Amino acid sequence: MLLAERGIQQSMSRKGNCYDNAVIENFFGLLKSEFFNGQVFQSVDVFQKELVDYLEYYNNDRIKVKLKGLSPVAYRTQSNSFT
Repeated sequence: MLLAERGIQQSMSRKGNCYDNAVIENFFGLLKSEFFNGQVFQSVDVFQKELVDYLEYYNNDRIKVKLKGLSPVAYRTQSNSFT
């Protein structure tokens, strides 16, 4: 009910079908292994700054083989230039 009041439709697939969550689950897995693993943050402010820095790196600098050796932003920009 709370989602509907805000105009949000909840995504639900059949039982045992995890494809709705596959992309975000993959991202959070990478976030945990690359960013959180072994980290101790001095404060919430330090955590927030480092998280923003990591997201900047993840989107703009981190290359992915599946994206033809480009960062996510570079791949999307390249893909959009053909349309």
